[in-house]
Amino acid sequence: MSIPLLDLNRQYEKIKPEINEEIQKVLESQYFIMGDTVRDFEEEIREYIAANFAYGCASGSDALLLALMTIDLQPGDYVITSPFTFFATGGAISRLGGIPIFLDIDPETYNLDPEQLQLFLEGEHPIHAHTNPPKEKIKAVIPVHLYGQMADMDPIMELAKAHDLYVIEDAAQSIGAKYKGRSAGTIGDFGCFSFFPSKNLGAYGDAGLITVADEQLADKANILRLHGARPKYHHKIVGINSRLDALQAAVLSVKLKYLDEWSESRREIAQRYNSLFEEAGVAETNYDGTVEDNKVYLPVEREGAPEQDGRHIYHQYTIRLKDRDGLQEKLKAKGIGNSIYYPVSLHEQECFADIGYKSEDCPLSHQASKQLISLPIFPELTKEEQTKVVDVISEYLK
Repeated sequence: MSIPLLDLNRQYEKIKPEINEEIQKVLESQYFIMGDTVRDFEEEIREYIAANFAYGCASGSDALLLALMTIDLQPGDYVITSPFTFFATGGAISRLGGIPIFLDIDPETYNLDPEQLQLFLEGEHPIHAHTNPPKEKIKAVIPVHLYGQMADMDPIMELAKAHDLYVIEDAAQSIGAKYKGRSAGTIGDFGCFSFFPSKNLGAYGDAGLITVADEQLADKANILRLHGARPKYHHKIVGINSRLDALQAAVLSVKLKYLDEWSESRREIAQRYNSLFEEAGVAETNYDGTVEDNKVYLPVEREGAPEQDGRHIYHQYTIRLKDRDGLQEKLKAKGIGNSIYYPVSLHEQECFADIGYKSEDCPLSHQASKQLISLPIFPELTKEEQTKVVDVISEYLK
């Protein structure tokens, strides 16, 4: 029995009639760019996450780019973010000539550590030695809500306000996640979402969304995604072509109705994994910087804990262990899907070498890149499949 990391076929079979019907409507309308289908979806998702303004765009990567363009990021400006994230987070900064400042992560949630941010903004962080940015050139901070759990936003927002920084939430992996009752993408100045097919709310191709708190900034972001034109063919600013097409909006509109149900299923699957690992005698939840040979370190719910009015939506179920690479080979041999998010921390990527980062600048991110592995998780995953996954891992560790 092979077990995929993600099986979108199972999802499609359950919603096939609705999906096909909505796609057919778009085909019959022959209205593919913008239009009512897109506007309806934008309003549906704006209401779902309680955002002030929400605009569809071509991808999550473009959402980040649009947010940075909206704040007029200039060449030589600095933006603070996590090194433990998908490349688009740092790539969007560099595409505009900005310089990413990578600060280390919390060792349990893998999100940007507010204490690291405070040290940096107060000029006491060792990374200052080779970045040394003028205070007025630091424009924004991008906290990443990794794996479905939001970063610790209250101290991040407090520090950003004190230092006059924009906050751009990278919520690509966290649609529907909550922090103290507030939805991902609604706490900072901007929220950036990806609807890549593998996401919890996935399109049938690339798609994204940008949410904006301020009306003036929202209007600018809206214009920027349409080549900077208003009215059509009249351009006061230079934008990009980043529109959500009607076919993707139709698919996403159907799926949005099921998102809460799917998120709850993912949470149940995560809890079942935890229980199975505990029953197998290999579970560990307290990470103190060292990793024992025969233990699996389970995901930690902190900002996403229900008792904190949070919600971890488990885009990934990610464990830590000492011999990650050996386990990956074992899982592959047994036909069990898995993936490593991410094998190289951004501060160690060749394209950022000119900034001067060393591995030891973000040691927790470096260590995570060597020890984390994500296991199969999707709403239709069966108990039997989960049991097999845990049995294979437990056998390997013992």
